[in-house]
Amino acid sequence: MDNKSVVLGLSGGVDSAVAACLLKEQGFQVYGHWLDIGLGGRADAEAVAEQLGIPFSAGDIRQGLEEQVMEPFRQDYLAGRTPLPCARCNPTVKFPALFRRAQAVGAQYVATGHYARTFQEEGGAFGLYRGQEENDQAYMLARLPLEWLPRLLFPLGSLRKTGVRALARQFGLPVAEKPDSMEICFIPDKDYAAWLEQRGTVPPPGNFVDRDGTVLGQHKGIHHYTIGQRRGLNLPAAHRLFVSEIRPEDNSVVLSDGSDLMAEAVWGEDWNPLAPVAPGQAVTVRLRHSKTETPARFYPQEDGSVRLALEAPARAPTPGQLAVCYDGARVLGSVWITGAQRLPSPGA
Repeated sequence: MDNKSVVLGLSGGVDSAVAACLLKEQGFQVYGHWLDIGLGGRADAEAVAEQLGIPFSAGDIRQGLEEQVMEPFRQDYLAGRTPLPCARCNPTVKFPALFRRAQAVGAQYVATGHYARTFQEEGGAFGLYRGQEENDQAYMLARLPLEWLPRLLFPLGSLRKTGVRALARQFGLPVAEKPDSMEICFIPDKDYAAWLEQRGTVPPPGNFVDRDGTVLGQHKGIHHYTIGQRRGLNLPAAHRLFVSEIRPEDNSVVLSDGSDLMAEAVWGEDWNPLAPVAPGQAVTVRLRHSKTETPARFYPQEDGSVRLALEAPARAPTPGQLAVCYDGARVLGSVWITGAQRLPSPGA
């Protein structure tokens, strides 16, 4: 393989376009590869490739996206979980498609416009690191296999979003003023509940209940709600109400005043190791894609699951989301959240 050639995921957005420019400046032969999910966008990607004079190709990932991401997304909501499709797509669909293209053209590396970094440690091991704080995307890459890291390039890892936009203008890119892409690529209008309903059977309306089982009103279907949610309940009450629990077994949504949402421990399954972690090691953990990190202790369990003992309470850890563990800026690994140990609510 050519160690100065790279297949870049060229989406047609600002980030991947600037990544292409930076890779070219570093002397790489860049192959732009656009991934077709059935919602268009090829023209912008092709225009960037033409302007930069780099080879362009397209790959159809619709079937993989359906099987590995979209259907699991639907199943998670039916089961009362809140899925994280991007973190599932990266290791199962997007990066495998880029690696297949790299194999086809003999390229050593695969690159994307993610805001993350990889470094080679002393001793030769590679690690995944956060990008700049305000736009870090290493969280969404924490399910990638460790063995892929030596072949991954993230040219934007040390840049801020505002700086990337300025570079796009400086490079004269045709997408310099293009708005940023949506969070969930296959739901462009962000109405995930409507998307689920269009795909067929969804949970019917049911009861809002309190912790004692008293019926408080009617909900629209459990797929409309997530743990910790306050907006959109449309239920008159003497105080603010929050979703405290989702119970698919009886199609109910438990509401509370929010005092029972704080957790002191989180359980997860399917640990994806990206660096060595000792039992009881102090880590920080992100329980959702945000800047908030919580000090914790890492405890692997005999059944292969992980318990994260939180040293500061965390609000509303949610089954289906990702718990990502860090040592400073380095990503240690991740687990899918399956449950939490809540703090007793005041007066309980």
